[in-house]
Amino acid sequence: MKAKIASIHAMEILDSRGNPTIKTSVSLNNGIRTSASCPSGASTGEHEAVELRDGGRSRYGGKGVLKAVANVNEIIAPILIDMDPTQQTEIDDLMIKLDGTPNKRKLGANAILSVSMAVARAASQAADLSLYAYLGGLGARLLPMPMMNIINGGKHTDNSVDLQEFMIMPIGAETFSDALRYGVETFHTLKKILAKKGYATAVGDEGGFAPHLKSNDEACEVILEAIEAAGYKPGKDIALALDPAASSFFENGAYHLAKSGQGEKTSDEMIAFYDAWLDKYPIVSIEDGLDENDWDGFQQQTARDGNRIQIVGDDIFVTDPKLIAKGIKEKTANAALIKLNQIGTVTETINAIELCRKAGWGYVISHRSGETEDTFIADFAVAMGGGQLKTGSLCRSERIAKYNRLLEIEAELGRAVVFHNPLA
Repeated sequence: MKAKIASIHAMEILDSRGNPTIKTSVSLNNGIRTSASCPSGASTGEHEAVELRDGGRSRYGGKGVLKAVANVNEIIAPILIDMDPTQQTEIDDLMIKLDGTPNKRKLGANAILSVSMAVARAASQAADLSLYAYLGGLGARLLPMPMMNIINGGKHTDNSVDLQEFMIMPIGAETFSDALRYGVETFHTLKKILAKKGYATAVGDEGGFAPHLKSNDEACEVILEAIEAAGYKPGKDIALALDPAASSFFENGAYHLAKSGQGEKTSDEMIAFYDAWLDKYPIVSIEDGLDENDWDGFQQQTARDGNRIQIVGDDIFVTDPKLIAKGIKEKTANAALIKLNQIGTVTETINAIELCRKAGWGYVISHRSGETEDTFIADFAVAMGGGQLKTGSLCRSERIAKYNRLLEIEAELGRAVVFHNPLA
């Protein structure tokens, strides 16, 4: 019996910040039933696909998603019943046309994506394949290098650090499980060091520590101290990666490092600021070092430092194939962050990745600050073969779920597994 979609049902659940999000279940006529949950971002690009919220103040301060749930149950589901779940592109295209807007504001990218991911899961089970093998083919075997966010700042915390994410990448590890261990050991060592210095060890949205440090520089310095205290060599075993999320501190044509008291900077001054850090710290990747509309600045930073490090565009590209194509043409960056909910379907996300592959760009599969226990992006990172994944720190179950799923995939692949530093 050929598998067909028998029913689709969405419901409202909570994400890791305690805000509503949407979970959609798909049942097939052969008894298979799968589900997928949509994440939500705090630091969002203005060009992202629209996350539909209910508005008003009667429920969850206006953040409810009952409209998105109703759009799945009453509009999308009836159209997709009896369709073949393996026809992912056709299904995603149907939902895009059903919405009829350029940014999915009618039905909501959260509604559409939850269906798109759940359908992919159902199709993989119908094919009796793991999700990574179904989406990436039987040759999918590259485990991603994790970018672990261990100090949070910016919009993710209420502290004195302007830059949003300070991450570690275990570039010297020979296996994914070793990379995870390097990160865990450094994370726990960092906690002890912060406590000894009298800093708070509470964590932010993505599980990284959020201490009131004296400066942005101190964030790098205390991480390097933790790496060494954990028994590793900075730059050889473990490198640094940054996501300043500069759009969050850009206003009226200037970059305001107000939280740390480091004043205002022009685009040129921010580029020089990062360039000086590259000489000072073992940084291998900078994501969103400039504002999402500062295309000239991105281009200048890439021309200046793109041969030294990975320059990643997130808010500037928002996983949109059209914007990534523009970035490739204008040499705006040399890598793109990939977030499924920025664009809204599995198919469009894969299209964005294909552009990066053809251009020789790096691409980093990424979570959001408001996550769920859904592990879709762990399988997706292996399927897409880019060798990089951002999924947060080494605590909070919604982050750990993704790491644990990758450990399962590593065990499943056995001797066939591949793992290496993608930035070497």
